[in-house]
Order: sequence, then C-alpha cells, then structure tokens
Amino acid sequence: MIPAEFAPLAGHIWQSTLFAAAAVLLTLALRRNHARVRYAILLIASYKFLIPFSWLVSLGREFQWRSAPAALPHAVSTVTGVIGAPAFLMPAVAAKPAPDHLAALPLIIWAVWGCGSLVIVAGWAREWLRIRAMIRAATPLPFALPIPVVSVPSRIEPGVFGIFRPVLLLPEGVAEKLSPAQMHVVLAHELCHVRRRDNLASAMHMLVEALFWFHPLVWWLDRQIVEERERACDEEVLRMGGAPVAYADTILAVCKSYVESPIACISGISGSDLKRRVVNVMANRRIANLSPIKKALISALGIVAVAGPVMFGIANAPLLLAQSSATTDWEKTAGGEMSFEVASLKENSTTPTRETIHENVPLTADGEFTPTGGWFSAVNVPLHWYIRFAYKLSTTQFTEAIEELPKWAVTSRYDISARAMGNPTKDQYRLMMQSLLANRFKLTVHYEQKEVPVFALVLNSPGRLGPNLQHHRADIPCPSGVATDTGAEATVTGGFPKACGVFRQIQSDEPGYFIGGARNVPMPVVADILSLGRFGTLRPVIDRTGLNRNYDFVISFYTQPVSIQQNASEAKSPVESRGPTFLEALKDQLGLKLVSSTGTIDGFVIDHIEHPTPN
Repeated sequence: MIPAEFAPLAGHIWQSTLFAAAAVLLTLALRRNHARVRYAILLIASYKFLIPFSWLVSLGREFQWRSAPAALPHAVSTVTGVIGAPAFLMPAVAAKPAPDHLAALPLIIWAVWGCGSLVIVAGWAREWLRIRAMIRAATPLPFALPIPVVSVPSRIEPGVFGIFRPVLLLPEGVAEKLSPAQMHVVLAHELCHVRRRDNLASAMHMLVEALFWFHPLVWWLDRQIVEERERACDEEVLRMGGAPVAYADTILAVCKSYVESPIACISGISGSDLKRRVVNVMANRRIANLSPIKKALISALGIVAVAGPVMFGIANAPLLLAQSSATTDWEKTAGGEMSFEVASLKENSTTPTRETIHENVPLTADGEFTPTGGWFSAVNVPLHWYIRFAYKLSTTQFTEAIEELPKWAVTSRYDISARAMGNPTKDQYRLMMQSLLANRFKLTVHYEQKEVPVFALVLNSPGRLGPNLQHHRADIPCPSGVATDTGAEATVTGGFPKACGVFRQIQSDEPGYFIGGARNVPMPVVADILSLGRFGTLRPVIDRTGLNRNYDFVISFYTQPVSIQQNASEAKSPVESRGPTFLEALKDQLGLKLVSSTGTIDGFVIDHIEHPTPN
C-alpha cells in the first residue's frame, strides 16, 4: 500500500508515464519525418515529469466564479461536541495509523530517494568540475566562430560545454587526425548544437533524471533523446550541403581517435547508435515534411495536454460564497441572508473561565438549541467560536479556519448582545452572525475542494455492526432543548445519550474512563465526531461505511492525557491494561475501524478579516 503522504506523487508519476508513453507512440508515427520533431516531442515528455497536471488544474482554479449556482456543493453539516468537553489525544491513532514496522516507511522512502538523487548529482558535479579544470588549462584557438574555441589536453571528443556562455572544446592534435573537410564537418555539427541550445535541453532532462532516477522510462527517454538530437544535427549538416560519405567518415574517425566516453554535460558529435547513424547518413533518404494533418494533430494534442487540465480547473473552480448571494442548502432552508435588528459588540479582556464564558445560544455546529425569543447573548467568547457557529463548520473546517486566522483573531474574545425580530431558529441566528461578522470584521470566505490525507471510517467486518452501534429507535423520544442531565439520568435504554443530534459525554465516576455518544445521527456525523482532536485522529475522518440510515451509538474507553506538543509515540500509558483503548473500543463496540487513505473535503478558506469597527 502506498503511504498517504505519497499518493499525490504516485498519481503524478503514473500520469507522466502515460503522457510519455503517448509521446513515444507519436514519435513512432513520425519516424519518416524530421528528427527535430521527434526530439522536441521526447523533450516535452521528459519535462512533463517536472510539471504535475495538478499545477495546471490549480492554475485554472484561480479563475473563480463570483456567483454560485442554486445547488452549491457543501460539506454535510456535522456535530462537533459540546464546548468544554475533555481534550485528550490517543497515541494509538495519532502516532500509529499504520503498524509499527511501517511507521518509518515514509522517512525511509524520502531518505532513499534523496540519497539516489545526491549520488547522481554528485557524479555530474564531478564531471562538470573536471571540464571546468580542462578549460582553465586550455589554449584558445583562432577559429572565426561565434563562440570561443579552445584546445584541451584530453582525449574527450569535440563538444560544446556550457549553457549561457558555450565553449567549443577540441582535443589537442585534432587538426592532425582529421582532414580540413572533416574538421569543417565537426565544426558545423557543433554549431548546430549551439543554435538549437541542446545543452540547455539536456540540463533540463538531467534534472528529471536526478529527481526520478528510480523510473526506468526516464533513462530510456535519455537514450532516445540523445539519438534524436544527434540525428537532428546530422540532418541539418547534410541539408547545409555536407557530403554523406565525408560526414560518415568523420563520425567514424572521431569515435576511433577519441575513445573517452561522451560526457552528459557536453554536446558532441558521437553518441547514440553509431551503426544506425552511419547507415542513415549514407542513405541520405529524403525526409518527408509534416503534412497539414500531422501538424494539426500535433498542435491539437499539445493544446489538449496543456489547456485540458486548465479548463478542468476552471470548470471546478471553487465558488466564492459572497454573504450577499450564494448560500448553502441549510442557509436556503433557514431563509437566506438575515441580520440582527440591533447588535452591540465589544472586546473582553477577562481571563476565560467556565464562570466568565456564557452564551444563551450554543455556539456549536449541531442542532442543540432552546428558543430565546429573539435575544442573542454571548460573553467572553473567542472570535473563532463565532465563525464556527456562523458557518456551521465541521471539525476539519474549523481546524483549518483557526490555522488561517491572524494571531489577534485567535486570541481575542468578544461580548455580543443582539436583538432579532420574532423567535429565530438556531440556523437563522447563524445567518445573522454571518452578517455581523461581514459588517464589523469585514470577514469574507469561500469553500474549495481539497485532496488531503484522511482516515476512512469503514466496517471492521462487512455487513456487521458492533453491539453499541444500532439503528435509531424511533419509539424512544428525543427531548427538545438543551439537555442538562448528568450521569445515569442523561441516558436512555441501552446506555445511549438522551439528547438526539448532538454528541454527549456521559459522566463517569472512574478517572480516565471516557463515555460518550449520540443518537439519531447519520454516519457522516459519526465520522466527523471521530475527527475531533480529543480522540487523536489528527486527520479528517470521512465516512466510507456505506451505511445510509441514522444511528445511535455509545463508546467507552480508557484515556491518557497527552500534551499536543509531546511525541505521542513516547508516551507511556499507566492505564493501558485496565480496559480498551479508543481504537479497540471503536472495533469491538461499534464494529468500525480507521484506515489511512486520501479523500476530497470541502475546505473552508478565510479570504479576509480585520479588527472590528466600533459600535
């Protein structure tokens, strides 16, 4: 199984592989045409490894629509638990989403990859330094060429070194070994490399080789690129009037006199399949120009390869949710844009305690609510709680919102006292809070889909639920309003919480023993409950159980407080032997388990926020 961290990279590699395979097939279809065309196609196939399609898709997503259609995709509204519930991390999930022997696998992969790249780059750097030393010891030659020509004390073949300031290197005594006609052919071939900037193209492919050294196709492309590069120069020299026999003799003479292997950072005259090159040069066959149909086909494929992902990104661009226009399903049901009749907001610097924090409307994403007759009051409440409440954020969205807020917005607390007409519902209060945040804090937001590592919530055994996960019983009534009962009075038959639609912690007299659950909730809500940091599931949890009904559940396990800065893998649990851990309870009591995966979530993005305007 591919670690979740490497899933995007794996996707990029197979996409690039398919792209390169299509390019190779295209070069086969163009085998009777000019080598420079096949050379360009192979280079593009190589460079594709440096450009993920996801970048092009992201570019397209920058063209965001400013208004939303009637049915805007949005995350399922989920419950996130009551404010003040105990926060603890379970190292079994946070530190070991995979077996122990696989925990270090990502680090090992990165280390092997990095070492392989360093070895390759080090070898090229050694060759580059050797050539630079040759140039410093070289003797300039009086050739009337557009680039410097030097004689080096080495048996390397004639070649061009350098990208931006190329230098033609000729081995000492080359003039004695080659006739003037052959020397003219060598110079013509090397100037062809200069005009085509082949060293720059080779350097780009060398970067691909350094990054994807483990991919056999990359090295196969290297051989094909060199072969088509040299054939392209051969064709150019012959087109300029070179005699095929003299040119073939020159290639053989260079290969016979200078036996040192060609160097990657130099464009020379040898390289590629020598026998095939000599046969092609001697045959000097007429090369067909690209027909209009082939030109149109290549152009169309190029446009599709680049414009296709961009258009896909545009078509799937995140739709900006302007508070004055686009609405989610729950917002439409609640009545659309609303605002308080009158509202007062002021910053509170009181130390936050249970006694100093108060709100008459629970600022949670669930449906827990007692009508207030139009009066809204919240005291000493953090700003990000108001944002979570206003937009009915899931756990993952709420976590992202906190990370994107400036420091002052995370630490500041405010009192809000407001009056609304009639007797609003909780969702209508949310809409009013959106308007207040937009007017007083200039808050603007939007949603966008993101591909991220997740835990998939699945059945431990197909078709089987755990004993503490049951279909919701409609014969047991759901109390309205805020449930304040504790202990046994807070439960119904089966030990489930009395309240419906909200996650409840049930009081336990045993230290370190957690009991909690919910009634009449769908599985996406159960998954979001498990996304809470208090359970150690430090990734989003998405529902992949395939269960479509509403359920009642209760889960109990022993907890171990762990500092969020602490490495959970180093924590020692003093209560490990007293009862089940969270993961064990999830499996044995609910019949569920968490599996590392990747998934798409509706991310909540804060575009702008500023200090509030005064009353």
